[in-house]
Amino acid sequence: MAVLPLAALSPDMSDEEPTKNISGGESGGGDAATFDPATAGTRAEAVVDRLGELYWTKTYGGRDAFECLVRTILSQNTSDTASQPAHDALLERYSSEREDLVDALADADQGELAETIRSAGLYNQKSERIVALSREIREAYGGETGFDAFVREADADAVRDRLLAMDGVGPKTADCVLLFAGGRGGVFPVDTHVHRIARRMGLTPADADHETVREHIERDVPAEKCGFGHTAMIQFGREYCSARRPACLDDPDACPLADRCDQVGVYPRSGEVVDPSEA
Repeated sequence: MAVLPLAALSPDMSDEEPTKNISGGESGGGDAATFDPATAGTRAEAVVDRLGELYWTKTYGGRDAFECLVRTILSQNTSDTASQPAHDALLERYSSEREDLVDALADADQGELAETIRSAGLYNQKSERIVALSREIREAYGGETGFDAFVREADADAVRDRLLAMDGVGPKTADCVLLFAGGRGGVFPVDTHVHRIARRMGLTPADADHETVREHIERDVPAEKCGFGHTAMIQFGREYCSARRPACLDDPDACPLADRCDQVGVYPRSGEVVDPSEA
């Protein structure tokens, strides 16, 4: 089988990724990855290949590291629909060609910032966290440019450890910064969609926590496929493999990955859906 970019396989699908989303879109990467689905060495890789054919095979990197960090914090415990307006409002108020965004947020009035990002939910907590992180990053790296350089050039494990040491930065947030800003291969951030789907399909143990899911997938999926695997799996979760009503519950043929799925915790006969760890 010839090795083809996604555009050759499905010319219309590569444009369907949200353009204003933590997943990246036009601002989060550009080059299409290439792969041969016939050469998948693991079941997880075969699933990612199918997702690539279904959606997109973009590679990521190049986003501003600090803005990516802030954007991911805004997205915590809420949807993109809620967090995107908060992100846009924050940039409109605090981003300026004349001032470093780190400086602007480090010196921001926390109450004013909270009102600015209200749509993201938990706005008091998130605004306090953003101000504190901005001050920490200014002190350690001097501002946006220094932080960018650290994320893109330092050892990936060291970057992840440093990010995880920051208050309010968990594994998913750290991995999103590494992927979308650092362009690091082999990074597969695990959000609620990825956590659910990987266990439901049987790609990981049913009782695996988020970090265990990440370790299994990053072990079984080639580094160059982890980026688009992450974003495409999220889209698949939104369209087909939802938490409460996966497509296979009503029609086994409705899911494009039915032949790759163990349906852990999904019982079409009874209509019951439970967390895989309870199955």
